[in-house]
Formats: sequence, C-alpha cells, structure tokens
Amino acid sequence: MADAGERILVVGPSWVGDMVMAQSLLMTLKARHPCCRIGVVAPAWSLPMLSRMVEVDEAIALDVGHGEFGWRARRNVAAALRGRFDRAIVLPRSWKSALVPFLARIPQRLGFTGEQRVVLLNQRRRLDKQRLDQTVKRFVSLGLPESDAVSGDFAIPRPHLAVDADNLVELRLRLGLSSRPAIGMMPGAEYGPAKQWPPAYFRQLAAWLVEAGFEVRVLGGPKDVEDGEQIAAELKHVHNLCGKTRLADAVDLLADCQQVVTNDSGLMHVAAAVGTRVHALYGSSSPDFTPPLTVQAQIHRLGLSCSPCFARVCPLGHTNCLNQLSPQRIFDALVTSQAG
Repeated sequence: MADAGERILVVGPSWVGDMVMAQSLLMTLKARHPCCRIGVVAPAWSLPMLSRMVEVDEAIALDVGHGEFGWRARRNVAAALRGRFDRAIVLPRSWKSALVPFLARIPQRLGFTGEQRVVLLNQRRRLDKQRLDQTVKRFVSLGLPESDAVSGDFAIPRPHLAVDADNLVELRLRLGLSSRPAIGMMPGAEYGPAKQWPPAYFRQLAAWLVEAGFEVRVLGGPKDVEDGEQIAAELKHVHNLCGKTRLADAVDLLADCQQVVTNDSGLMHVAAAVGTRVHALYGSSSPDFTPPLTVQAQIHRLGLSCSPCFARVCPLGHTNCLNQLSPQRIFDALVTSQAG
C-alpha cells in the first residue's frame, strides 16, 4: 500500500486517443490512493486535455516531436523534476520514454519490458498481450499490484473529460453555430488512410442529416481541412471546423453534439469521454483492441476476411472494409438512435 501523499509521475503517450485512455489509469491511481499527487509528463499539445482530467495535479510539457530524440528537452525536464516524485509509471514502451524518470532519479520506475530498458526501469513487467488485449487494460494494469494485474480481469474506469460551459457559449457564437441539434463528424485518422471512411460518404451522410433537421460539425486537425471542405462545400448547416479549434474546444463541441460519426481516431475517444453517443467506423483496425470506452457506442464494421490488417494503407489496394460500408447504413443507425 502506498503511503498517503505519495507523489506519482506518469509518462503519458503521444497520441490523442491513448492520452484519453490513460485517464483510466489516473482514475485507478486516485481511487486506490486518494491522497496521492499525480503529475503527467506529456507532449505540449496534450496539456489542455490534461486540464480536463480532475485526477491530474500537475501537467509537465515535454516538447519533443514524433521520432525526435530531444536529449536537451528531456534532460531539462528531468532536472526540473528531480526530488519531486516517489515513483514513475512509464506508459510508452520505447526506451526514450523512460529517460526522464531515470534522469530525474525517481526511486521507483515501472513499465513494460521492451527496447532494452533494463537500466532505465528498475521495475519491469512482461506484457502478456493475450490477457492484456486492449491498450487501456495495459495502462490500468501498471497502476495495480502485479498480482492483481496479471489475469487481465480488473475494473476499467471509463474516461471522463470535464466540459467548459462558458467556452462552449463562446465557441457557438464565434463559429456561427445554429440552434439545430448537432451531429459531429470526424473524418480524419492520424494513423493512415486504411482507417478512413471516404469523405464522399461523410458528405452524403451530412446532406441527409441537414435535410432531417440537423446541424453537422466536421472536426479535426489541420491535416483534415481538405476533407472537411469536401464534406461541407455548398451544404448549409454543415460547418468545417477542421484546423479552426483547439483540442480543448473539440472537447466542448463534441459534448454539445447529440451523436457523432467517426473513424477509429483520437477524437472518437474524446467523444466517448464526454458522454456523446458514438458511431464508430472500423476498417483496418479492431474495436477489440481500441474500443470507445462508453456504453453509448455503436460499432460499424463489415468484418471482411482481410480485416483487421492494422496497416496504414490497404495492402490489397481497395480498402473494401470501409468502401463497402454504406452511408445509408450509418444514416439509418443515427435516425434509430435519435428516436430511441
């Protein structure tokens, strides 16, 4: 049993969806050790999201890009943390992710075995991918004694991001949103095109939803702007918000939607964490591994013999796992859910 007031540093993941799922670990730590203080080291972009997690007492930015070593940045962060934490939990499995706790001389440093981290981590666990078959399970298991975690049979708290009602009012005014009931659309998928439902399908669905009396909000990052334009072009009540909002804004805008239609993406997990009903589209990936963590979710997948392949680009060149998933099927599901 940890001492009251134990100081725990969590080294967070580098993807939006994984960061949302990491909240399940933070909730587990606070439930087991109510007096603990939790700090999270994470990419700078994630700090606004971490501010929406009540379990986080301190968020520390590690400004290192994907694939960068960032020795100076890691060393500087470690120096600032030295003497301030009793133990660290390292969620990513790369050796670079374990550097900050090691350089900060945190006494206990726990993570999964991988990438030659024998020196950097002094408490290591073997990852049993059969029992810990979901990303969120792997995260939560590191907050439990190994004897409780090994079976994979333990409670998974569902992430819950706080919503800023004042910010939502400002967003609705600034973005010119209407009083119509809103449906969110997330056409992006950072991992690659094999996870993306065709933008033309999103556009057809948006047109039907407008006719049915809804407003459509297309959300995503700067990389999704072009797809957002294709979806929203010349459609009244369809707003392309891709690249126009911060991540924290997306939290509030998704909480204000009645339902969302989304690829398996980071924003899918954000929508789930604010309690909005999620229609999740799966092609190359699997809901068995990264499901939306909510009871308000409907999974749409064809289950073709070639999927899930977990590839960034369809290895067969056709992406039939998503191209054959019709807009009519999704529209019918949205209408049925709305009526219910």
